[in-house]
Amino acid sequence: MNYNFFTNKERGTPQTQPIPGRKAEMIQGRSGGWMFDAGIWQMLRRCLLIGTAQSTYYADKRELTGDFVDVVSQAVAENPARVAEEILYASDGRSLNNSAPIFALVLLSMGETPEAKNAFREIFSQVVRTGSHFYEWLNYTKSLRGFGKIIKEVGRTWLLREDVKGLAYQLLKYQQRHGFKHRDALRLFHPLPPTQDHDRLFEWAVNGWSELPSDIPSEALAQIWWYEWLKRNPDQTKVAIANGRLTHEMAAPVGNMDQQAWQLLFESMPIGAMLRNLGSLTQLGVLEVNRNKNLKRVQDVLNNKNYLRRGRIHPIDVLKALKTYQSGGKIGRSHKTWTPIPRIVDILEKALELSFETVEPTKKVFLHAVDISSSMSSYKVSSIGLSCCEIATAMALVTAKAEKNYMIRGFSTKFIDLGISRSDSFSSALKKASNQNFGGTDASVAYDWMIKNKFKADVVCFWTDNESWAGRKHPSQALAEYRRKINPNLKAVYVTLAPYRISLVDPNDNLAWDLAGFDPGVPRLIQMLATGEL
Repeated sequence: MNYNFFTNKERGTPQTQPIPGRKAEMIQGRSGGWMFDAGIWQMLRRCLLIGTAQSTYYADKRELTGDFVDVVSQAVAENPARVAEEILYASDGRSLNNSAPIFALVLLSMGETPEAKNAFREIFSQVVRTGSHFYEWLNYTKSLRGFGKIIKEVGRTWLLREDVKGLAYQLLKYQQRHGFKHRDALRLFHPLPPTQDHDRLFEWAVNGWSELPSDIPSEALAQIWWYEWLKRNPDQTKVAIANGRLTHEMAAPVGNMDQQAWQLLFESMPIGAMLRNLGSLTQLGVLEVNRNKNLKRVQDVLNNKNYLRRGRIHPIDVLKALKTYQSGGKIGRSHKTWTPIPRIVDILEKALELSFETVEPTKKVFLHAVDISSSMSSYKVSSIGLSCCEIATAMALVTAKAEKNYMIRGFSTKFIDLGISRSDSFSSALKKASNQNFGGTDASVAYDWMIKNKFKADVVCFWTDNESWAGRKHPSQALAEYRRKINPNLKAVYVTLAPYRISLVDPNDNLAWDLAGFDPGVPRLIQMLATGEL
């Protein structure tokens, strides 16, 4: 009788226990498994990019947001300038939407030091870009901290911007949001109008125009004038849209919207609005199989990488649009129904691929391990029912499409072939992955399979919520075993798809990285890590 059963490190440590000698570096996840502590900065980026306003399999949204508040507070106390950089990074089209960056911006303004106040002041206008953002910020500010000196300063500055035409556009497009109207903001901040145009705009915002001026007061207020004209002449909607360049948010509440009106809107519709209204435009007949000119415009806009970037179109926005459009109105918030046009489905498939950042093929061998456990299928990250597994599959596939040497498999307590290849459409890949969700989570099974099959990869990418708990050894121990037996230079990348403060990456491993999920730049970062550019 001997004690090899305890001392034999080859067997590893059950994931429900900390690795001996490493407990101080680890924390216990909500699933019961022990993982490495990701630290406040990795946690901050995850919260900003992924958001905490959706409950996950292991935690509800209040608990997650409480963690978000705590980590922002700690980070602000440590380095407010770095917090500001992280907020800007997420707000620039990388987060699922701008709500998490705006929420964190309010928390930054609550920092006690002059450095925190200055950091908040410097980035405010870069994060709060639209009228909708402005009123969302006001809502969080009212609830969390109140309207002190610095809040009134930045709010007043936002309303007194030199570009009156741009301000008028925002005030017209977003006349009320999040429980606030224009008059509320103007009465709160008391901005003294520096120009006559500002004065007229603020007067309209508070009182409207009881009488329509006979002439357009100025170019800056032209849209306001045409909006007011349309209110008085709703049967002249097409005239108002054509001359006033009104958006659908401006025209629809006061005009008579027929197919011709929507056609005019479509011809100048920005990319975000087009993506959200594809179903409505199809139902209205603006988009039809035989309307080649309109379909070509959809293609020219949505399949243009520069437009996608400038419009801050997140890949998940495209994925949601694809799934909603294909459903014909059965999912999503629209009450309309339509018959999907195959060409538009193809355009959305291409737009999804283009919305991610990739480079030329690296010629490296990749293994993509997609978490298909029950927690991944149960965690919904959008109102139309996109699961974390579906998003992981889409991100893995776009990375694979940029390469020639790859394999995509799924892991839970087993490591199975999902039957997904780069020739799959995103739609077909989602179906294959979503039909396979089962069981607990054990990331180490991917390494076990690679060892058993002597699969020599250059990079292994895990797409996971990190709640690995079911294995007889930790993933980091399984990775070390793979390197001893197969490839000592294997690089491991863990793309984390839930806002937890846990990591499967050993902090002492220089060939392993933890990336925050839902970032459009993740596929490109993986390629750069593979080639040693980072």
